[in-house]
Amino acid sequence: MTLAADRPAVDQRFRIEDISTGLFASGFGAVGDGRSFSFHVEFQVDRHALVIEVYRPRLAGPVPQAEDVVATSTRSLANIDVDDERSLAAAVRDAVADAHPVPRSNR
Repeated sequence: MTLAADRPAVDQRFRIEDISTGLFASGFGAVGDGRSFSFHVEFQVDRHALVIEVYRPRLAGPVPQAEDVVATSTRSLANIDVDDERSLAAAVRDAVADAHPVPRSNR
C-alpha cells in the first residue's frame, strides 16, 4: 500500500489517497468537487475489469451505500499493468473522468 500524501500532487482536483497494486488492486480517492471514488480489479470467468464507483458529496457515514453511487465506469484490463502503480493510477484517472451517471428510478 502506498499513500498518495508521500508524493507531490500534480492535479489538486483529482487525487488517489490509497492504492494497492497487483492481482487484487484496489484503492480510493477524491475528485475535487466533494465527491469521492473507489476502484478495484474484478476477475470473472468471462471478463477481467477495472471497476470505478464515484460517490455523491458529503456522505453520511464512513462506508458508502449503494444509493451513494452517482457514477460508474468499467475498463478492460487489456492495456493496464495492474502491477505498476503509475499505469494503474492513469487508468483510474481516465476511468473516473469517463464515468457515466447511474440512472435513478423515480420513487
